[in-house]
Amino acid sequence: MTTPTEDPIALVGAIERRVVPTEVSGQPARVVTARRTYRGAAVDDVWDALTNPERLPRWFLPISGELAVGGRYQLEGNAGGEVRSCDPPREFQVTWEAMGAISWLAVELCEVADGTQVELRHTQHSDHDFWRQYGPGATGVGWDLSLIGLGLHLAGAAQLDPAEFEAWSISEAGKVFVTGSAEGWAEADIAGGADEDAARAAGRNTGAFYRGESGESH
Repeated sequence: MTTPTEDPIALVGAIERRVVPTEVSGQPARVVTARRTYRGAAVDDVWDALTNPERLPRWFLPISGELAVGGRYQLEGNAGGEVRSCDPPREFQVTWEAMGAISWLAVELCEVADGTQVELRHTQHSDHDFWRQYGPGATGVGWDLSLIGLGLHLAGAAQLDPAEFEAWSISEAGKVFVTGSAEGWAEADIAGGADEDAARAAGRNTGAFYRGESGESH
């Protein structure tokens, strides 16, 4: 099985979202946090799925480079950066360098009673037009989709078909999911102190982008 079969609203609800204001080098930033529990998954297996260069392409993207502290990595067609820390099987931190911008990604694993909890924290500068237009959902929805892919892999999908997964993301069920995800990130942003009208407009813009629609909300 390489596409979700669950109710897309339930998939939205399986992810906890939080947006916290902070500063990086004196500039306004936000910590965008997504957390999901994978029931029945052992922490060592989840860690391997997240860090093993042979497994990453099965549910995420091919990766190259030196996957060690101080080394640099490159995800095919996506971000690259530096490995800043690694504490198997608990946490790793990397820089996330894409489209001429740098941000910071930390992934933390925690054993819980029924499986493994994965917490992804993406710290990004927020004082720019792209953030004002799309808010935390610009990256948050993408991470939500990635967490779905990880879940499918941990549940037994040896190799996700990127074309099938992309087709699902723009199917009716997928559109329900990305809409709910974008709205969830807007709500998290509001809870973190963002202006309600601006956050909801950014959420609508993000949802429209992921659904392949044009137009911008204000």
